[in-house]
Amino acid sequence: MRDEYDIVVAGGGVAGLTAGLTAARLGRSTLVLAGGIPGGLLLSIERIDGFPGFPHGVAGYELCPSLQEQADEAGAEVAAFELEGLERANGSWRVATGEGGVEARAVIAATGARFRRLGVPGEDRLAGHGISTCASCDGPLLGGATAAVIGGGDSALQEALTLAESAERVIVLHCGEGLDGQASYRRRVEEHPAIDVRYGVSVEEILGGERVEAVRVNGAAGGTIEEIAVAAVFPFVGLQPNTEQFAGHVALDDRGAVCTADGLAASADGLFAAGVVRAGAAGRAAAATGEGAAAAIAADAYLAR
Repeated sequence: MRDEYDIVVAGGGVAGLTAGLTAARLGRSTLVLAGGIPGGLLLSIERIDGFPGFPHGVAGYELCPSLQEQADEAGAEVAAFELEGLERANGSWRVATGEGGVEARAVIAATGARFRRLGVPGEDRLAGHGISTCASCDGPLLGGATAAVIGGGDSALQEALTLAESAERVIVLHCGEGLDGQASYRRRVEEHPAIDVRYGVSVEEILGGERVEAVRVNGAAGGTIEEIAVAAVFPFVGLQPNTEQFAGHVALDDRGAVCTADGLAASADGLFAAGVVRAGAAGRAAAATGEGAAAAIAADAYLAR
């Protein structure tokens, strides 16, 4: 790595990689801090629907490496380190990484988000022993057993459909009265013979000895407690933005996401945000790539001024 860059992009998901690609194509010296494996949460998605140019969907593990290759070819430096610290210094930003510090005239926050925790007994103890957030990784290991998916949004429905290819039965447990995901996902889930959707229930505890054996749920109607035998639990109850390193520098909303104005500029001079780390983000892969490009263009215009 160099000592100084025009633009440092924090995050290696589709927003970050597109920002790095765009910034490099604009002629800016660009460093993308992509973490261990570029791709973010999408890397484990078996099929991303609605992405332009892929009418039949595209796997995250195919799309993300392709974007990294494009960013490399455009001249961006993609490093396998994360942003570890950030501070204002002489009108620029001092960015701490696993390989030391670098100066950045502008920074784009594209650090994405992580899955929210359920916060119930058994979650910590059985993590990695039947609790997973990657259906394509762990679904084939179920051997025809029953799995529970917790949540009703896009991620939950996508993973339920992936699990249905290998599990004998998939039970979707959702606290709401209707599914929240895209209409195409809702229709496919509701029509799938191997998927059973249960509404108005909340998970109270994950049970098991050395591995997951059941979930204890509370039915909203009458507060009925029930134990459901399952071999695995896949929780998808929302996202927590990865903004810890930016919290002292920019305004965040009540979810902890970066607040932005027009042009995706954050409240701190020279700092921009793109993708699901940003307040009001659409939460779609196609939207994240667009925001990554837009943030790079805005950062380029800022530097030109």
